[in-house]
Amino acid sequence: MGIDDLPQTAAATPIDQAASYAYGSAQELADVFAGKAPGHIYTRISGPTTLVLERRLAELEDSIGCIATSSGMAAITAVMMGLLRSGDEIVSAAGIFGGTISLFKNVLGRFGVKTTLVSAGDTEQFRQAITPATRVIFVETIGNPGMDVPDLSAIAELARAHRILFVVDSTLTSPALIRPKEFGADIVVHSTTKYINGHGTVIGGALIDTGRYDWSTGPFADVAALAKRAGRLAFLSHLRMLIYRDLGGCAAPGSSWLMLQGLETLTSRMRAHCDNALKIAELLRQHRSVGRVDYPGLQCSTYYPRVSKFFGGRGGGLLTLRLGSRERAFRFIDSLKTVRIATNLGETRTLVIHPASTIFHEYSADQRAELGVPDDLVRMALGIDEFDKLKQDVLQALDQVEKEKA
Repeated sequence: MGIDDLPQTAAATPIDQAASYAYGSAQELADVFAGKAPGHIYTRISGPTTLVLERRLAELEDSIGCIATSSGMAAITAVMMGLLRSGDEIVSAAGIFGGTISLFKNVLGRFGVKTTLVSAGDTEQFRQAITPATRVIFVETIGNPGMDVPDLSAIAELARAHRILFVVDSTLTSPALIRPKEFGADIVVHSTTKYINGHGTVIGGALIDTGRYDWSTGPFADVAALAKRAGRLAFLSHLRMLIYRDLGGCAAPGSSWLMLQGLETLTSRMRAHCDNALKIAELLRQHRSVGRVDYPGLQCSTYYPRVSKFFGGRGGGLLTLRLGSRERAFRFIDSLKTVRIATNLGETRTLVIHPASTIFHEYSADQRAELGVPDDLVRMALGIDEFDKLKQDVLQALDQVEKEKA
């Protein structure tokens, strides 16, 4: 028997690069469309490579199921569009990603959905913002760029008491640091573009049902009706065959394959991201040019007890610093030699950005102040670079800020 006669099985997940899937008879395809038989129909709904990614993410989050999307924003959009109607309300943490706030305020607001922003670190503000119309509470595990850490357990308890869905964006922590389900999250979302991919090569997202929410009761009537047939999978079924399908925010097979490669090294990379961020935060905190450093992994941080409780003491790979003015912030950024100026985070390389003039440039000065994005704020996303080189680059850039001051 020659090698060509042996059965071949790929040791790694292959890319199933197809738009549609063929069947042997009209009845077979009809049965798959009707849900009477398993199978893939069209990559906008599902596909083999993406299915592997979804199963692995669901397993990492110890959850009942996952839908991979074309971006993190597509994941959040699918959740909200799948549940909310005109007159419904969201209570959201402030200090979160500007694109999410824009979705809530500028897009969902056009359809009659109201969003109230509250301080992520103050559970009492969430309590006070709840009304009979509140359907969703939304937080990030670590605010980007607010750098605040919500009390996930307390907010989850509050949400359960009012039958409100608790949605947690775990992009900045990833499954390597926390399973939000363990602290009461109903839905977990990720921008898999960030730490899960880890290399800045592809855009993607994911939404995960932890299985904690009882879809058979509560205010989401269409999902409750579906729960009579689909049980705990009602919400995922509702999204897959209606919202996700019709909005078209699907993950491409090649994108899913790149996410699977990132998952292979996620834990070790997250460790390096966190270690570098902590060391740079400690360095910045002691430098005379820096007015303030926000990194929840610092033991002096107000949020360190929550970092210890929820993330095992690791504060993620993101930090912010304040330098006194926009001019000084720009000078620092422009003086960096090896750190790249870019809008992403979670890559192997260290990236830096000025949030007020980029991600939040559409907001007024008053709005940026409300969102915790002052003009002198710099955001650094620490990569897994060699620390000594990072340290040298940061110190020389701060020296340039000091020279200009003199």
